[in-house]
Amino acid sequence: MDSEALKKYSALHPKPAGLTLQYGTAGFRTKANQLDHIMFRMGLLAVLRSKAVVSTVGIMVTASHNPEEDNGVKLVDPLGEMLHPSWEEYATQLANAEEQELQKIITEICQKAAVNQQKDASVFIGRDTRPSSEELSRSVIHGISVLGGQYHDYGLVTTPQLHYMVCCQNTQGQYGKATLEGYYKKLSKAFTELIKKVNAGSGESQRHLKIDCANGIGALKLSEMEPYFPKEMLIHLYNDGTKEKLNHLCGADFVKVNQKPPRGLDMKPNERCCSFDGDADRIVYYYEDVTGHFHLIDGDKIATLISIFLKELLTKVGQTLKMAVVQTAYANGSSTRYLEETLKVPVHCVKTGVKHLHHKAQEFDIGVYFEANGHGTVLFSKAAENKIRQQAKEEKDYEKREAAKVLENMIDLTNQTVGDAVSDMLVIEAILALKDLTVQQWDAVYTDLPNRLLKVQVADRRVIETTNAERQAVTPPGLQEKIDALVKKYKLSRAFVRPSGTEDVVRIYAEADTQENADALAHEVSLAVYQLAGGRGAPPQP
Repeated sequence: MDSEALKKYSALHPKPAGLTLQYGTAGFRTKANQLDHIMFRMGLLAVLRSKAVVSTVGIMVTASHNPEEDNGVKLVDPLGEMLHPSWEEYATQLANAEEQELQKIITEICQKAAVNQQKDASVFIGRDTRPSSEELSRSVIHGISVLGGQYHDYGLVTTPQLHYMVCCQNTQGQYGKATLEGYYKKLSKAFTELIKKVNAGSGESQRHLKIDCANGIGALKLSEMEPYFPKEMLIHLYNDGTKEKLNHLCGADFVKVNQKPPRGLDMKPNERCCSFDGDADRIVYYYEDVTGHFHLIDGDKIATLISIFLKELLTKVGQTLKMAVVQTAYANGSSTRYLEETLKVPVHCVKTGVKHLHHKAQEFDIGVYFEANGHGTVLFSKAAENKIRQQAKEEKDYEKREAAKVLENMIDLTNQTVGDAVSDMLVIEAILALKDLTVQQWDAVYTDLPNRLLKVQVADRRVIETTNAERQAVTPPGLQEKIDALVKKYKLSRAFVRPSGTEDVVRIYAEADTQENADALAHEVSLAVYQLAGGRGAPPQP
């Protein structure tokens, strides 16, 4: 390690005095003008990580669904998964080190993580469309170069595309070709194969879909991909980034939180619409009925649609593969009930955060996971994939072979590295076409229980500790008993509280048989939190 070069370059990317940041599920995220030193140092860390795992790793410059003036960075591990939790700590140490300590901390990380400094390092870089992203990715490159790492800059890509490239590179092309064209071809080929099975004679063969691209990278990449789509698939892009600000009054997060359509998308009754978020790793669907009522189809309903379809296919092929759905405590109670009782698919609940869902889903032959916010995917175990591909080739029975081929195309259409709005959209469109379902029929599979999300400001969020996948509060004493008593007052009700991962607030979720009851329960729980967990400011108002 050239300590003179490290000193010289580090001085070009100074850390603002007194700033400390924490590497969380979303990596680092804050105002873009505070991130220059973080980018440089994450370039350094990526080189160390690459040497430690003797593989290519990725760095994505994005702040996803945050406002345009923010930015962020996350590292991608060799199979396209999120950075290993043990390295999140190293990221935080390196980010917050004073300049004169940098060399010492790098040496410590190398010792702790058994990094062989003689190994080569290779890093893939991607960035979103924020005005600050290009400059910040240059700082990443400085960090990589100082420690002698090799890099490939993919420039503007969606977050899931970068995850995909990293996985392709480290599977020596088994997962696909590590180029944008490779990504477009693999997905559109699988989608075209699936759509072919739809009887063109069944009314209108054209599929129109309106897409709100959150004024982000999704618009750019969908435009590039459009020529690869079959002619039946007609996409109409809105909020394409040419006029308005990223994520401003649009995008999947805005639609989900506000339960209303995005600005800049003109909806006609019963038209299928969807929204991506700023870096295209989340998707939600929605429509307006003839009375003008807005219907949101969130991650729970997406997971349910995919599960219905996969379960039917597994029955047809006669494979005894273990399938399960992984949810968090935020999943609507109706979805859980439908999956377990009607569909008879096991459901597992884990802590909030994509890494927990992904990890749990890996335990099954087929693991479907989605957060209610629309981030999710399907994981197929290697053994399950091999069985399905073999059956698609060798099965003598025509019906079984055809069903196995559909499953095989579903595997190829799914980005198994991470939630991917483009891939998820194509999976959903293929299923709706093959099952000949309208968006209203999909929505009617089950009715969401009315629910309410609230937050209460507290002096210190750490006073609340939870257990049972965040569904029960262990501390402060008496809080869980109070919640249990409140829940008993209402039908079909449940409620839980959990500390935010990023700020001193406690999040409250409640659901019940009517909106009025869900609102009342949420309010009563918020008062209990305020009283027992050190609420700040004025007490919550109904």
